[in-house]
Amino acid sequence: MAWLAFLAALAAVVLVLVVTHRPLGDYMAHVYTTRKDWAVERGIFRVIGVDPRAGQSWQAYLRAVLAFSLLGVLFLYLLQRTQQVLPYSLGLPPVPEGIAFNTAISFVANTNWQAYSPEVTVGYTVQLAGLAVQNFVSAATGMAVAIALVRGFAARRSGTIGNFWVDLIRGTLRILLPISLLGAVVLMAGGVIQNFAGFTEVTTLSGATQQIPGGPVASQEVIKLLGTNGGGFFNANSSHPFENPTAWTNVVQVILILLIPFALPRTLGTMVGDRRQGRAVAAVMALLALISTTALTALELAGRGAAPLLAGGALEGKELRFGIVGSTLFGSASTLTSTGAVNSMHDSFTALGGMVPMLNMMLGEIAPGGVGSGLYGMLVIAIIAVFLAGLLVGRTPEYLGKKIGPREMKLASLTILVMPLLVLTGVALSFALPGVRESVIGESIANPGVHGLSEVIYAFTSGANNNGSAFAGLTASTPWFTAAIGVAMLLGRFLPIALVLALAGALAAQDPVPETAGTLQTHRPLFIGLMAGTAVLVTALVFFPILTLGPLAEGLM
Repeated sequence: MAWLAFLAALAAVVLVLVVTHRPLGDYMAHVYTTRKDWAVERGIFRVIGVDPRAGQSWQAYLRAVLAFSLLGVLFLYLLQRTQQVLPYSLGLPPVPEGIAFNTAISFVANTNWQAYSPEVTVGYTVQLAGLAVQNFVSAATGMAVAIALVRGFAARRSGTIGNFWVDLIRGTLRILLPISLLGAVVLMAGGVIQNFAGFTEVTTLSGATQQIPGGPVASQEVIKLLGTNGGGFFNANSSHPFENPTAWTNVVQVILILLIPFALPRTLGTMVGDRRQGRAVAAVMALLALISTTALTALELAGRGAAPLLAGGALEGKELRFGIVGSTLFGSASTLTSTGAVNSMHDSFTALGGMVPMLNMMLGEIAPGGVGSGLYGMLVIAIIAVFLAGLLVGRTPEYLGKKIGPREMKLASLTILVMPLLVLTGVALSFALPGVRESVIGESIANPGVHGLSEVIYAFTSGANNNGSAFAGLTASTPWFTAAIGVAMLLGRFLPIALVLALAGALAAQDPVPETAGTLQTHRPLFIGLMAGTAVLVTALVFFPILTLGPLAEGLM
């Protein structure tokens, strides 16, 4: 029966994604290629002094991304530190410096790592003017970078890759905002709250009193999912009944998470003039996602371990209104993308089951990955795969009509090494530095031993991948973790963006290479398998040793 429920839920999600893949993908291609501006866009361009017809080199595009993000960090930090004087502060004090620093970086970097309880830490003005706004613009930034890389493949000896300000504003106003408005109405119809009620005191069945928080939840919930952000309005995130009330809203939220990432390959195919290439990229994403989701569901339904056997199933940390299947489907979707929202506690998954979300992130979150970041991550994997194929047959590698030379390979290789370097360095320093080690073991880790190591591995993997989910058994509000994970989020977001934009510039400057009889067909099943194998191989080579010390050791004990 559980497997039938899994297949039914999976089929519903796949059906919606298949139906929306073509129209949404083509619409996004139109948004980023049309020369017609909306009236409101022209007004914004005049205010900020941008010529929408002027292209930018990759260096100028990167400077715009970094400048905009820096302003976002400073503004969000200021909002948090001054929230006590803002309207709708709910009487809450300023957010502490370390938490404000970590949160500002987190939301600007599309990570939404939350080392605090939102409902008792930030008021409605910070939620709406700070966190919700960053949910929109950080997602739009990721999409803009992906589109810049696609332009690099599509361009013919060009020194420009688009205009960041145009891409940012169009992505926000034409794609994210309309879908969010519709999605918020659907979620409200399902019971997600949307009000400014503040705290309501109620009397419980036992006669005690309790403060029940309200808030503008639906409007933030939809963009946290659609933009693969993940930050919850409440500390319990999408397991909270005000954020995710029923089993069918749970399926809707999974669809929102996957909607844009699975449509972007169609955008790729349309913009480069070969939709077969887009279908191939989507096929790799779907293959990896299906394997991961099925494996996690099988491990949790098997419920290996003494506690699940006694309880009749691996239900610890899961909401009964979702069950095991609803929890694994959501958990897979949120970690296969860079969403990080949770409707169950991954810390309470079975030992090997908890390793699957970790592996989803270690893949680089490319199946289908975050909004924008998943597509450019998968294109980097494709470049590496075509280079390996070129070595095997003795030909100069080509992808989407562009030669992959030493410069392109160096940039692609550095891009995939950033995240593992940040994760392994963060975990190593957590246990190697004497003062830090005592803090980590004594204050942060609630479960000593191999499970505690898994919690730390998960935390840095989540931060460096801009995911934002947590194993939930780790106290991450200490000075070490707020600073270290903050740095991991910052570097994990913007170093790959810089390298990807440099790669886009290098590709745009090339002339297209004509296809010959010896050109590798990158839309066929052979190359689809090669791309998937490359992604898995890179992950296994880098992370297998540390996994044997954490989740694998726990699962095999």
